[in-house]
Amino acid sequence: MDRTVPARWPALLVLCAGSLMIILDGSVVSVALPAVQRDLGFTGAGLAWVVNAYLVAFGGLLLLAGRLGDLLGRRRVFLAGVVLFTLASLACATATGPALLVGARFGQGVGGALAMAVSLGMIVRLYPESVERARAIAVFSFTGAAGATIGTVAGGVLTELAGWRSIFLVNLPIGAAILLAAVRQLPAERGIGLRAGLDVPGALLATAGLMAAVLGIVGTGEHGWTSPRTLGAAALAALLLAGFAVRQRVAATPLLPGRVLRVPGLVAANAVQFLMVAAYFGFQFLLAVELQLVLGLDAAATGWAFLPTPVVIAVVSLGLAGRLIARWGARTVLLAGLALAIVGFLLLARLPADGGYLADVLPAMVIFGVAGGLTLPAVTTLAMVGATDADAGLASGLANTTQQVGGAVGLAALATLAAARADVLRAGGSAQSEALAAGYRVAFAVAAVLVLAALLTALTTLPRRPAGPLPDADAPAGDGGQPNRPVSKRRVRLTDDAEAGRVIG
Repeated sequence: MDRTVPARWPALLVLCAGSLMIILDGSVVSVALPAVQRDLGFTGAGLAWVVNAYLVAFGGLLLLAGRLGDLLGRRRVFLAGVVLFTLASLACATATGPALLVGARFGQGVGGALAMAVSLGMIVRLYPESVERARAIAVFSFTGAAGATIGTVAGGVLTELAGWRSIFLVNLPIGAAILLAAVRQLPAERGIGLRAGLDVPGALLATAGLMAAVLGIVGTGEHGWTSPRTLGAAALAALLLAGFAVRQRVAATPLLPGRVLRVPGLVAANAVQFLMVAAYFGFQFLLAVELQLVLGLDAAATGWAFLPTPVVIAVVSLGLAGRLIARWGARTVLLAGLALAIVGFLLLARLPADGGYLADVLPAMVIFGVAGGLTLPAVTTLAMVGATDADAGLASGLANTTQQVGGAVGLAALATLAAARADVLRAGGSAQSEALAAGYRVAFAVAAVLVLAALLTALTTLPRRPAGPLPDADAPAGDGGQPNRPVSKRRVRLTDDAEAGRVIG
């Protein structure tokens, strides 16, 4: 990779713009759902599929999409994802009935998975040096963290001024601009070629298993955790994913090679991310509902109320996180951020029904901004540290899959706990606002426990001296058909956390 440093930053901005468009779309749609229901005649149960169809496709295809990036070239897969997402957005905007909109949303999920799954892999290749990579991942992480909050504000404004179809139409010029910029700025990649093996049976088992898992999770709000539908989906997912695991042991060219899972710290980093994101999604969505139903804010005011969090994330992730990771190591920065997140959730776990925004909510918003600005780039760095050029797309897809499934599980579980506690209190005669506030307090307390579990997992399983990419003489040829070269000892043997930060970012 001989591109100069200045030439790489426009490429990073293209990847961040693609990520922002995809993430924005999820939160924008949630604000517009009431208008969609009135216009297209969705039933209450059917309306959930405007969101669920996207989540099932997106969460189910990330792993496969990441591997396709390694085989076909990550730039090619990214471009295909942006094209499909943009065309599916047009189909959403012109939908005349529920079935057409749900089908178009599924198409958006497929396109989003293709684009997102390879983005981190491209960043790893664009920024082989540790300090620059840390800064690049911090910028990319900020894009994802801020996107949902920006989408909440933008969705309300667009829906009110121009109707719900505008939230999809706006993706057309944005997608076209990203596509043109990507063609010019992203470096061409040949990939290792389909001859390296796609493992079609493994791909089908993994995709179907992940889709079944996401389908079961997103349906818990309507059907409950112990309903035949939820248990059936969970059993099917377990069966398919077990079949995938067996297939990986016998396949000549597995979709998820064992060498990837043996990279020190990779499985631990993904486990930490699963627990962490499960709690973070609860903060984002449950607090938004509580601000409206308990504290009495309207939709627009709720969107603005969240603004301090992405602002602080921007300051920390763009200005400090990369330097802190380079100085102290990603593991140390991650532990500090997780400790702060626990404090933030404990503050929300005491939020009273008659609480005020400035006194009771804003301090937690600021703390979550600092915590997110530290933990998101740090855990992403750790999840990608051992990725070779041949497997960077797969590692990226695995990290994104962990994030999506963790978020879905966490939100469903915390929302169920909050609702169950509120129902018990209402049945006992408590006022509506008091019951709801108590339910959310339980959910945020459990979220604090999830982050504590993430901190303990990081403390006990993440290596103090993370290794670089594992040399693999048997791996297929890398980009351009050149064999993978052994990794230098400097990238494999690290002396301390500070050196780890300098070497892996």
